[in-house]
Amino acid sequence: MSDLLEPARLWSAAEVLTRPSPVPAVPGVYGWHFEQSPDPRLSSGQLLYVGIAPRRMATRASRQNLRTRVRYHFRGNAEGSTLRLTLGCLLGLELRRVGSGKRLTFGQTGEKELTAWMAEHARVCWLAHPEPWIAESELITQLDLPLNLDQNRNHVFHQHLSALRASARARARELPITH
Repeated sequence: MSDLLEPARLWSAAEVLTRPSPVPAVPGVYGWHFEQSPDPRLSSGQLLYVGIAPRRMATRASRQNLRTRVRYHFRGNAEGSTLRLTLGCLLGLELRRVGSGKRLTFGQTGEKELTAWMAEHARVCWLAHPEPWIAESELITQLDLPLNLDQNRNHVFHQHLSALRASARARARELPITH
């Protein structure tokens, strides 16, 4: 746990996205720290979110690992990354329906803006773990992780963040589909 709270090293987008990547292709837990907070109510420079790879899946095995998941958070989109969805909403980016209208992202411009913001302010660390879903539950229970919603209903920031994301989704459904 201390490896995520007070890591010996935090990694930037530029470092994580190099080839070969320093992120191992193994199961584990990753932690996100931000040099600038995405919200004025949250502290910068501390662990604000944890995630896992792979997710525990009842019906099939996930192909995700620490490397694929961390890299996706840095360069993917809000449809495939809860972290990106949360950060974009906190930063005031406009969520939109894209493609067939079922997917929600911040559109090309918003996703680029979010990627740039993360490259400048987001730093990540990780910890290999054979059953990351167990470690994730323990971490969310024991730590102050305001950006985690799942398993974290009692956190003081939960209601605000849930409402913000719900509002962004509702607004996106009212707007025309973008491509």
